[in-house]
Amino acid sequence: MKPHKQIKDWGLGLTTPLIIAGPCSAETPEQIEQICKEMKEENMVPQLFRAGIWKPRTRPGSFEGVGEEGLKWMEIVRHQLNIPITTEVGNAAHVESALKHKVDVLWIGARTTVNPFAVQEIAEALRGVDIPVMIKNPMNPDLELWMGALERMYAVGIDKLAAIHRGFSDAYDKRYRNKPNWSMPIHLKREWTGMEVINDPSHIVGRRDGLLEVAQSAMNFGLDGLMIETHHNPDKAWSDAKQQVTPKRLKEIILSIDFKTPLENMKPDERLQDLRRAVDHLDDQLLDILQERFAVIDQIGNHKREHHLTVFQSDRWKEVMESRTQKGVKKHLSEKFMKELLYCIHEESVKRQEKQLREAEPVKK
Repeated sequence: MKPHKQIKDWGLGLTTPLIIAGPCSAETPEQIEQICKEMKEENMVPQLFRAGIWKPRTRPGSFEGVGEEGLKWMEIVRHQLNIPITTEVGNAAHVESALKHKVDVLWIGARTTVNPFAVQEIAEALRGVDIPVMIKNPMNPDLELWMGALERMYAVGIDKLAAIHRGFSDAYDKRYRNKPNWSMPIHLKREWTGMEVINDPSHIVGRRDGLLEVAQSAMNFGLDGLMIETHHNPDKAWSDAKQQVTPKRLKEIILSIDFKTPLENMKPDERLQDLRRAVDHLDDQLLDILQERFAVIDQIGNHKREHHLTVFQSDRWKEVMESRTQKGVKKHLSEKFMKELLYCIHEESVKRQEKQLREAEPVKK
């Protein structure tokens, strides 16, 4: 990926880990003023103040934001806290209004990221504009869509970029409002070197009681900041009331987090290097064992081909899955990990055997 400007180089005095806080929605000027007042009283002023002006709702009839009028109220933040402001934009008209009111940072929400047409419209509206843009992950775990939205911004000259990890829809996981799927932000950072990812625990958890746990996990995984929805009276919030916290609680959460030092910013000590070399050696052994295993699989495939047997045998697969999973659990490997590992190995085994059968079939004329 081409180099982009990181958060510290946005010209706004920001650093990482970046703390972004503010209400889900701007509701009234009095609300914004009270939140700022309590942030100052608690000595918990974030680096960047967030507030939704336009709210993309699932169904019509619910609160969809106060609109452009709310951007005028954001001046209260500048006056009270002297920090930059950020809001979500979903189309070119939103961009025009935000720029008119000198919003410092824009973000694109998850419901917009899923639509390349909408992202491109926003990108074209920003062509030639020098402003930081943060992109939330799409609703579904699609790394290509997420990266594509960032690339569309970069293609029109937006080089002050960051990503926001807010979790992914999952109808079956009731622990979260949006399942974190931690591998996704990690893959993004791996694919786009230097891309910073801000975690949004508010939307991942969907309630107040789990925010600290998710925020700590984000820091453990090496993410680059937090966006936490903050309201002076969360129970009376006009949107997403269950997941917002007071400035006082925000301070408690931030002070409770064990912020980690990114290894990219330091040279590993000799002990860590020794341990990594040990892992490298074990990985080599794992690959050798896998090579041997698949060599045996190929022999099994040849036997099935010669005796006209099908590739898949359900009772054998069930026995392998159950017995290996049990052995793995006894060795302190999680059941979930064992099943995912065995599925991957089995899928590759079936593909290899099926390929052998196809290559042995006579060519039809």
